[in-house]
Amino acid sequence: MPDAHDKDLSRRDFIKTATALIGGFIGTVIGIPAIGYLISPSLRVNEDNAWINLGVLDQYPLGAPTLFEFTRTKVNGWERTGTNYGVFVLRQTEANVRVFSNICTHLACHASWHPEVQHYICPCHDGHYDILGRNISGPPPRPLDEFRTKVEKGSLFIHLPAFKRTS
Repeated sequence: MPDAHDKDLSRRDFIKTATALIGGFIGTVIGIPAIGYLISPSLRVNEDNAWINLGVLDQYPLGAPTLFEFTRTKVNGWERTGTNYGVFVLRQTEANVRVFSNICTHLACHASWHPEVQHYICPCHDGHYDILGRNISGPPPRPLDEFRTKVEKGSLFIHLPAFKRTS
């Protein structure tokens, strides 16, 4: 017949059990938020599409492409990346605005506006684009990329990314 004292918990076993339970509870309370903190950047949804404010529309003159440069910072997990953009804002009329990328479609050099010849010119391989960004001479295979635009409360916005024009 089993002894009644066999079912009693010894002081040593009680301390072991209590220490294990308390340690497990503390580990869980600290561990779950710590694991969540460590993996949360990889679970964030990165949105590449965005409307960027280029400022007041009145700062851009009519009929002359104006270079506007900005930097956009994106966070991917623990990595922070800054991307520089350059765009030409062409205000054709009071309401009609077109915005072109300054990146040449040949080898991604930076094109610049030359008012004396009324062309965007890429210095790398002498690619020429007309005022509407259409390739007219040199090696560029297609026109300059163009951004969708909208005007709200007198401010000009462009939508990233630019779309690739084929003609």
